[in-house]
Amino acid sequence: MSDGTVPDERPQPLRFLTLQQAGEELNVQRTTVMGLIKSGELPAIQVGGRGQWRIERTKLEDYIATAYQRGRAEIAREGQPEDDGGGGDPE
Repeated sequence: MSDGTVPDERPQPLRFLTLQQAGEELNVQRTTVMGLIKSGELPAIQVGGRGQWRIERTKLEDYIATAYQRGRAEIAREGQPEDDGGGGDPE
C-alpha cells in the first residue's frame, strides 16, 4: 500500500560520526580526532552508557572550514606551506 509519496533515492549523510568516521574524513588517526576533541578544537558529545564520542557532521565541516582559513592566513604570513611528506608532485 502506498501513501503517494516518492521516497528520496539519495542516501542521507549521517548526522553524527564516530571518531573512526571523522578520522577517515580528515585522513587522520582516531587518536588525532580525540586530541582535537580534548583540545576543544572539534566539538563532540558523549552518548550512551559507555560514553562513546560522536561528532556532528556540521561541526566537522565547521572545523574543516576554520582549518582552511587558518591555512590561508598562515600562507599570507609566511609564504608557501612546507611539504607534509605526503608524496605529492615534486616542484
